[in-house]
Amino acid sequence: MEGMARSNSRKTDTIAAARRPEVRLPPLVPYDGGGLEPDGDYDGVRFDGVDLADESGPGARFMDCALDGCALDRAELVRARFIDSVLTGVRGVGTDLAGASLRDVEVVDARLGGVQLHGAVLERVLVRGGKIDYLNLRKARLKDVVFEGCVLSEPDFGDAQLVRVEFRDCVLKRADFSSVRMESVDLRTVAELDIARGVERLAGAVISPAQLMELAPAFAAQIGVRVEA
Repeated sequence: MEGMARSNSRKTDTIAAARRPEVRLPPLVPYDGGGLEPDGDYDGVRFDGVDLADESGPGARFMDCALDGCALDRAELVRARFIDSVLTGVRGVGTDLAGASLRDVEVVDARLGGVQLHGAVLERVLVRGGKIDYLNLRKARLKDVVFEGCVLSEPDFGDAQLVRVEFRDCVLKRADFSSVRMESVDLRTVAELDIARGVERLAGAVISPAQLMELAPAFAAQIGVRVEA
């Protein structure tokens, strides 16, 4: 198992901590309700309880924005950019954010399912609370990202690159880490660590001694070791 994962035998300061976003929103203007536009530019706008289901805004830019309690069902936001923004209580199924860019963004108490973020770039992003089912982060790049107190059900990190990513007091159910690349990934405080695929890709992650014991059968199976009484 050497090289697959490192247990918490060293001090916590040996792993680089993620840099969290520090979002300070300016005074905001209410959204005018005109509908999202392709390559639209939204600067300092508050979307308060707005129904954005089935809206199409590929390539749109959201800077210094707040989205509070918005419905995002099937919203098409491919290649959208979210910068210095806060999304609180957003909900929806099938939101398409493929190739999107999120920088200095907070996502709080989201209730989402089937979110497409494959090929996206996330930098200094905090996902706190809420539940996200079937999160697709295949081939995404995550740097300085924190998942805190949230439930991620069947997240797909296949072929993704994770650098300084922390999973704190959250639940990971049936996670797919196939072909992932990790550097300074902290899994030690995950409340439930359930890895469906890619346990052999945990090089670059830090886990706790208790997690090591839980994952031991998967590690043994990966290297072809039979464990019998």
